[in-house]
Amino acid sequence: MESRFTEIDEEFICENCGKKVPKLGYSCRNHCPFCLHSKHVDVNPGDRQEECHGDLEPIDIEISGKKGYIIIFKCRKCGAIRKNKAAKDDNMDLIIQLSAKKQY
Repeated sequence: MESRFTEIDEEFICENCGKKVPKLGYSCRNHCPFCLHSKHVDVNPGDRQEECHGDLEPIDIEISGKKGYIIIFKCRKCGAIRKNKAAKDDNMDLIIQLSAKKQY
């Protein structure tokens, strides 16, 4: 099945840390830059078709030569694993902490 990407760049209030998250401006905002948490709302990026709506907790980091840091998330509600490229304004201290440990 072909993955589809729907570009949605909107501000939101993070359900994990409560901070107001601004639009990214150069792509789609997928997660909170302050705590790195996301919300399980998409089946395909940006489609808002996922019914779970659980908290996507950042659990690990991959490093890609082309894409840079890739955050790996695990849904606290259904256990799904998702990945998303780190944004330029993400909390680098948290990214470094994730890269120093493996949780799955």
